[in-house]
Amino acid sequence: MLRGDTPHFEYVCKAVTDGVLQLNLLLPVPTIFGVLTVNTHLQIDERLGGKHGHKGEEAAIAALKMISLN
Repeated sequence: MLRGDTPHFEYVCKAVTDGVLQLNLLLPVPTIFGVLTVNTHLQIDERLGGKHGHKGEEAAIAALKMISLN
């Protein structure tokens, strides 16, 4: 999610974080948090294959690793 000039960014990020936490407490399987929270388009590019790697791919790999533990 890209931060804008309104507080929506904080509301959505908090709601997603709380939701993933609740899922991890309620479900017998882990829920992977894979939401990008960024301030600029450059940060998006850096996290989707740039200098910080591909965060979506990393979240998918984490989910597959958790499945293989079961």
